[in-house]
Amino acid sequence: MFERLLLALDDSPASEAATAFAAAVATGCSASVHVFHVNELQVGGRGVSLKSTEECLDFVTEAVLELRAHGVTVGGSAVCGTYREVANRIADAAVVQKADAIILGSQRRPSRLGGLFSPNVRERTIRLSALPVLTAPSPLHVSVQSALRIDDVLGAYATADLTTLPTAGLI
Repeated sequence: MFERLLLALDDSPASEAATAFAAAVATGCSASVHVFHVNELQVGGRGVSLKSTEECLDFVTEAVLELRAHGVTVGGSAVCGTYREVANRIADAAVVQKADAIILGSQRRPSRLGGLFSPNVRERTIRLSALPVLTAPSPLHVSVQSALRIDDVLGAYATADLTTLPTAGLI
């Protein structure tokens, strides 16, 4: 189905889900992945980016290593651009990398800076590229109050009186 995928990442929690999604798709299709990151230039920052070169390298390398651990053939790159250029950079990178599809993450709500995975970037990327754009499922958010720890579950099971459970319908 796909031979080459472009995985566009930002530094939101959606990136982790998108990386896992890309690993699953690439493994299922025996496709290679190119990890791509746009280091946004600060508005009014006179060419100053949000991340240093080392931070960008570490960010892309982390995703590359995770994909490689899943047995995926992977490479990576990063470029600088303004927030208005993000979708263009993604579409251009897909052409340069000869990608068959683009994978983006998804968030339930935009990050404080808009972020790569904001609806505007996804929509603009879809309009700018003739390639299919796959949106990874958004990360699951579980509140601390509702999260169950395994100790709680095992503790409840250990203290339950199993002899009083109804046996109707059991063979």
